[in-house]
Amino acid sequence: MLTITELAQKQVTEAIKSEERDDLALRIAITGRSGGGFRYQMDLVGLDETRPDDEVVELDAFNVYVDSESAPDLAGATIDFVTRLSESGFKFDNPNSPWGEGVAADVQRVLDEQINPQIAAHGGFVTLLEVKDETAYITMGGGCQGCGMADYTLKQGVEQAIVEAVPTVQRVLDTTDHAAGTNPYYAP
Repeated sequence: MLTITELAQKQVTEAIKSEERDDLALRIAITGRSGGGFRYQMDLVGLDETRPDDEVVELDAFNVYVDSESAPDLAGATIDFVTRLSESGFKFDNPNSPWGEGVAADVQRVLDEQINPQIAAHGGFVTLLEVKDETAYITMGGGCQGCGMADYTLKQGVEQAIVEAVPTVQRVLDTTDHAAGTNPYYAP
């Protein structure tokens, strides 16, 4: 179901000990999708805070309660704890697709294979938030956030590529707060 490395177990065990309670467990849930991946939530919870339909993974030092709706998307996942210069903390290695099959998965594939490799040269990236009705909702980050050419990139690049590759999508809406961009490729 779910694998937690020894190092990750050690970190959770230390966190539980620091709480000075003996009724704590780890609860894991998927709270959404972004950037081609899942968003995870991990909490230490008392046994009274678990849910009857949670799936339980029993470990030597503590139990893990997995949200029942999240369980299928966590099957085969591994949680590790990493400490590197570029990242530190719990890291999920999840073989499951955040979009499953269908239109959103097709749009994500266009972003991964066509759009993001092209705009990476400018330090930019596009993240799919969701596909609803005939509209794909995205955000732009990195050099694209606040870029003076963001609208052009959206209309002549992103939207055109997605609409051509995924005919059920008729429009792409950018939900980015471009005013918050701190390092745009082209000044607005």
